[in-house]
Amino acid sequence: MSDQPSRRHFLRLMASACGLSFAVPGLDLRAADQRGDERAKSFLTIWLGGGPSQLETWDPHPGTRIGGDVTAIPTTIPGVEIANLYPQVAEQLHHVSLIRSLVSNEGDHERASYMLHTGYRPEPTLVHPSIGSIAIHERPSDGVEIPQFVALGAAEFPPRGGFLGDRFDAYRVFNPGETGQNIKPLVSQERQGRRLANLELISKSFERGRRAKAEQTLHQHTVDAALRMMTSEQLKAFSIESEPAELRAAYGDSPFGRGCLVARRLLEVGVRSIEVSLSGFDSHANNHEVQAARARTLDPALATLLKDLVERDLLQSTIVLVTGEFGRTPTINPLGGRDHWPSGFSCLVGGGGLRKGGLIGATDPHGDETRPEDPIEVADLYATILGRLGVDYEKEVITPIGRPMKLCSGRPIERLIAGT
Repeated sequence: MSDQPSRRHFLRLMASACGLSFAVPGLDLRAADQRGDERAKSFLTIWLGGGPSQLETWDPHPGTRIGGDVTAIPTTIPGVEIANLYPQVAEQLHHVSLIRSLVSNEGDHERASYMLHTGYRPEPTLVHPSIGSIAIHERPSDGVEIPQFVALGAAEFPPRGGFLGDRFDAYRVFNPGETGQNIKPLVSQERQGRRLANLELISKSFERGRRAKAEQTLHQHTVDAALRMMTSEQLKAFSIESEPAELRAAYGDSPFGRGCLVARRLLEVGVRSIEVSLSGFDSHANNHEVQAARARTLDPALATLLKDLVERDLLQSTIVLVTGEFGRTPTINPLGGRDHWPSGFSCLVGGGGLRKGGLIGATDPHGDETRPEDPIEVADLYATILGRLGVDYEKEVITPIGRPMKLCSGRPIERLIAGT
């Protein structure tokens, strides 16, 4: 059963989560003792698209009927083992907590991705906002001139603003390490100036006699924000050229590795919500080979990211969630693969005042029980995260069709919160 905190408890959580705004530009290591709880918190999702196998990542059962070809290795959390495909993550695991009993009702890629981004099942008449979108809607970063929600990588189902509006969709960078699309003008500065002057004439003409309507379009707001971003020094956060070659190599020479490094740089300039995606975990055939190939990319990048965040004193002000849309079946099919499994899959979560080195839940090592021990609902996990971000997860918002909707339907998981 989920914990049922009181409203007073939520207010205490929110008070501890809210702090001073980010310093801009980026913070350096010399300012470490001025950060921590004084910084407003960010949310970083490492999205593993396709459904990573819990048995080949964070919940191995070697030597059993369902165990497959992996072995288990010890981690820096006493008594906790993970798959031998992740030796570098094993050395950093004590910085986060491991949930082995996440449960969902959705076993289709698109529907499950929707649920794991929003905490809600899909509905035909409503699009719910992702947790990252809620974070920037409720807790915007005033000093940030670049997008406050950035998705790095070519995710098939990117996070969306839903009923909060399209302007809360994530800004997508398909090739991390480069600035991104539509950032620099395609014409000379002189010609750009003429274009903007002409645009201003047209805009003022449109506003005449219909100012309220013009303001509702957010046209001028969008133009101003775009121009501010195009000239901002914070755009340098998207580039990794200034980073030491040794550190870039540690993250890995892959779009995902570069995306994790860019994510750290975006956190330094105050970006509130970030998602870095690594696809290719769908393993209906040749499961072990598919999962092992993905581990060769994920292991160094994730381990280096956690280490980097700790060394730069950023993990205390960043909630990190590592998840996919579901797990894989305990049984191995005739093609040597594992199929979709929304019951009892795993995620890593930590930072931002969440408990370190915790373990929640367990799955049946024999694969006979479909329900895990201590099941954790997705909505409860997200209520926990939103509370730590300083967001009132119970807040009701009136959607464009006049329907009242809570930002989150869950309740925080008390034992996942540090100091409780």
